[in-house]
Amino acid sequence: MNTMTLWHITGWEFAALALAALLVGFSKTAVSGANTVSLAVFAAVLPARASTGVLLPILIFGDVLAVLTYRRHAHWPTLWRLFPAVAAGVIVGTVFLLWADDGVVRTSIGAILLLMAGVTVWRRRQAETPDDPDAVVTRAGRLKARSYGVLGGFTTMVANAGGPVMSMYLLSAGFRKLGFLGTSAFFFLIVNVTKVPFSAGLGLIDGNSLLLDAALVLFVVPGALIGRWAVDRINQRLFERLVIAATVVGGLQLLLR
Repeated sequence: MNTMTLWHITGWEFAALALAALLVGFSKTAVSGANTVSLAVFAAVLPARASTGVLLPILIFGDVLAVLTYRRHAHWPTLWRLFPAVAAGVIVGTVFLLWADDGVVRTSIGAILLLMAGVTVWRRRQAETPDDPDAVVTRAGRLKARSYGVLGGFTTMVANAGGPVMSMYLLSAGFRKLGFLGTSAFFFLIVNVTKVPFSAGLGLIDGNSLLLDAALVLFVVPGALIGRWAVDRINQRLFERLVIAATVVGGLQLLLR
């Protein structure tokens, strides 16, 4: 029995998952948060709960590629401030997944996607007056980090959708492109690896999900290479508009499914 038969997916559905995996690689090295589109595709093709477990190892592979590319540009004071709050958000998300069925998870993912689209629009409007990244050590900076950390931990555990939350936080904190990419690369690698035992304990990662991951993970590499080539050339304003539009469509599709 091959992987496609095991998951009851067609050739077109596998192609959609492969394209979504490629976009994961692109988002990790070019536009963090763009993989909300990948989230929508995985949740549309696969059962909503199972899709989060299949997508997680693919995200981790993309995180490794991003860390290898931007490891010298991480801002560790920001990361240390975020991690405790993120851990609390992950625990809340795990408890939510213990009782939520597939329909609730699908609706939640759709709602989170629409929320993240609104968050991204707001982020872009606020980005013209950024703070200093080192302001994270102030009292206001710590409160801000905790708030974004809890929301980011919850959304990344429930729907692997923490990217837009962290993107908004890092941009509002005044990070330039390379600092933004380096800090987010280490952040998501550490957080996503930490989520693995929780996801496995919930039955979201198992032998079947890893077989599908093995068939999809290589598509992340060309996406990451394209992202690294495009990061200094891309018209980011246009791309973010396309990502927002695709995220809204994906969210509505899941809510109405």
